[in-house]
Amino acid sequence: MNSENLYFQKEISWLAFNERVLQEAADLSNPLIERVRFLGIYSNNLDEFYKVQFANLKRNVLIEQEKGNASSAKNILKLVHQKVIQAELKFETLYNELLLEMARNQIFLINERQLTSLQEEWIRKFYKQNLRQYINPILLDSHTDLIQFLKDDHSYLAVEIINNNDIKYALLELPTEKVSRFVLLPSDSASKNKSLIFLDNILRFCLPDIFKIFFDATQFNAYSIKFNRDAEYELSSEMDSLLELMSQGLKQRITAQPVRFIYQKDMPKTLMELLLSKLKLTENDAMQGGRYPNLKDLMEFPCIGRINLLNKVLSSLTYNRFKKFRNAFDAIRDRDILLYYPYYSFSHVLEIMRQASFDPSVTHIRVNIYRVAKDSRFVQAAINAANNGKKVTVVVELQARFDEEINIHWAKTLMSSGVKVIYSQPRLKIHAKLFLIERKENDKIMRYAHIGSGNFNEKTAKVYTDFSLLTADPMITEEVKKVFNFIENPFKPVTFNYLLVSPQNTRLKFMQFVQREIDHAKAGKPCGIYLKLNAMTDKEMINKLYEASSAGVKVRMIIRGMCILKPQVPNLSENIFVTSIVDRFLEHARVYIFENNGQKDTYISSADWMPRNIDNRVEVGVKVLDSSLKKIIQDIFMIQASDNVKARIIDQDLKNAYLQRGNKKRVRSQTAIYEYLNRLENDNQH
Repeated sequence: MNSENLYFQKEISWLAFNERVLQEAADLSNPLIERVRFLGIYSNNLDEFYKVQFANLKRNVLIEQEKGNASSAKNILKLVHQKVIQAELKFETLYNELLLEMARNQIFLINERQLTSLQEEWIRKFYKQNLRQYINPILLDSHTDLIQFLKDDHSYLAVEIINNNDIKYALLELPTEKVSRFVLLPSDSASKNKSLIFLDNILRFCLPDIFKIFFDATQFNAYSIKFNRDAEYELSSEMDSLLELMSQGLKQRITAQPVRFIYQKDMPKTLMELLLSKLKLTENDAMQGGRYPNLKDLMEFPCIGRINLLNKVLSSLTYNRFKKFRNAFDAIRDRDILLYYPYYSFSHVLEIMRQASFDPSVTHIRVNIYRVAKDSRFVQAAINAANNGKKVTVVVELQARFDEEINIHWAKTLMSSGVKVIYSQPRLKIHAKLFLIERKENDKIMRYAHIGSGNFNEKTAKVYTDFSLLTADPMITEEVKKVFNFIENPFKPVTFNYLLVSPQNTRLKFMQFVQREIDHAKAGKPCGIYLKLNAMTDKEMINKLYEASSAGVKVRMIIRGMCILKPQVPNLSENIFVTSIVDRFLEHARVYIFENNGQKDTYISSADWMPRNIDNRVEVGVKVLDSSLKKIIQDIFMIQASDNVKARIIDQDLKNAYLQRGNKKRVRSQTAIYEYLNRLENDNQH
């Protein structure tokens, strides 16, 4: 095979993942409102794709053009465009089907032309009391610079103000950050029907109230638009600090070139051409859309019907071993602890930080944050610790894409509270999920560490599956301390024996682990590789897995998102089998298991198998040493590998076919894992 046939294009693989999200919206076994919300997830994902993946492709076209040949990137762009159009047609069909299904459940999403007189009067009052203060029309004239002020990822109405033959134009931003996109309307008291209206349609209905105070008009027409900007930005090395660098980068992003413009398909050509000229785009950069081009808000679609329109609540489990000890540190010192969210409550980690903040024995807390909640209790505990006179060091990753602004806010808040704040180097993101707590016990310093696959974020911990290992093992905690020292002094030489730390030793270790399995296969010893990741795009590691497959090593992978490895190719990857699970929780944990002649070395990590995670970020993985915890991770992996309800096969054609159950027992892994962990906790009570 030539090199082009060894891998999928990563952009096409990413779009295949988003099609799996769309499959969840089509899945009749999912409750109705959850299906609607999956449409919102799909839409939100596609926005991010255009801001990142598609923007990179457009840059590649420009780079290739400078070299005199842009055929490769242009071909991918063309294929991406075709794939997106096909998916958007499926989306539109599904959306209309779900509207009908909601109507059967007495939920109606109506427009401004379907209002009763009672509802019309109510909307006028609603506009004046709740909406008018946020409406600031932008008049389109020769001086209007749309690129300067249009917000990325926001929805607007482009308005025609018509007075006979005179037409003026204006833009209205939908204030969805202030008012819900979906507004529940009053209905006849005798009716069981519930009526919702888009905020867009309230503004359409209220156009005379908005504009007639200054404009004589006989007619108003409104058309939806939205656009996405390039999410990348350049950082000038001449600036004094990373805080200034990121602030400058955010300003650059705000005015970055648009990469996708969507307009309502029945928009008059004159208006469309005016908008394109002001955005410095061509018709090739524009896509037709429906009346509501920005449907990511469907993620928050309200449930105003019966409870069975939502997933059944899975109450977070309590880790019962904590109850047997006076405090969290006694429990961790007794034995390593493994938590798996959202099955276990994230409150356990919040409680550890809360206890550490006022524990008289705690002397120093080190934490790194990447994405935290808006009102983070985790960060508040760090501030409280500083208020209690403890030494607190927080590594704030200002380069966490789309979270830069909130992280800048937290950095300033922490510094003003007396916390020592450290930033990463401009092009070395810190993606590790660590904290280290030092306590003085019997005149000695005892360390307690957290190593995980997910962020310290109480909001996402309710929907992202992630592992947290809590340990007082002196060998591991000493190396966690070395990671924090490395972050603060990245140019000092450092070695790690127990941790996988990018960019220090991760690639070397991965290559050694896979080679060991190859050697065992050739020697007739037990061998095998089991990987659970969000993405697999590193070609060097993929080539090593191809080598392992050719040597007879069985490779079983569960990849949620991008996977450019081509499985099941004869004489290349016939021993590699890959599935992807998309279900109610977002599969976010990273797990590596290597058979190693029956020892089954087991790791959890923050790193996917992507060049950026292995070479260009600080990532941390840890070998799980406790035999019972190793077994739990391995059992969970095997449950997921047995999923025959929500697992799709990643094949050579990226068809996203569901794994066929045949005569096997039905296994929906997320439900089965909850039941498995619940049984463990019931056993631990005795």
